[in-house]
Amino acid sequence: MTTITITGKKPGKTDVTISSTVNPAVKTIVPVTVKSRNLLAYGPASANGLTATVNSDGSLHVTGTASRQWAGLSWTFPCPVQGIVTLSASATIKGLDVNAKCLDGNGQQLGSQITMTSRGYAIPDGTVSLRLYIISNEATPTAQAGDLRIQLESGTEKHDWMRPDNTSFDGGGV
Repeated sequence: MTTITITGKKPGKTDVTISSTVNPAVKTIVPVTVKSRNLLAYGPASANGLTATVNSDGSLHVTGTASRQWAGLSWTFPCPVQGIVTLSASATIKGLDVNAKCLDGNGQQLGSQITMTSRGYAIPDGTVSLRLYIISNEATPTAQAGDLRIQLESGTEKHDWMRPDNTSFDGGGV
């Protein structure tokens, strides 16, 4: 059996035409949807003194002063993949930590949290959803303003940041 691998340069819809080399008149057109390699889902959120809005490029703009250490913003969304994942950021804000947790069907954490240093993290069996956190790591939180380009992707290799498919997913607080 022949394997065909198609890699899209940017998310969106397109068509792939497959033609016979023996008889070029024999062909079919297959609709294809290219999805982002960034598995996160996030959007506007405001809680605990922090506010996140989505920039036109899909990155998050975070402003405000967290109400206390380890408080901030979160988004819970269905886990889109099983296997090995890597969390990274090509733009960060000093004073804020980014991590994610795997949750079971009852919202209970499975395994340890996924951090920027846990490259090649194995999603535990039973994971139903993920919760992305942006929290203050400062004992006395200070005012923040900046952009975050966070990416969760399959595998152990980090790639250039790509806008997630879903950037209209409302968030909440931690």
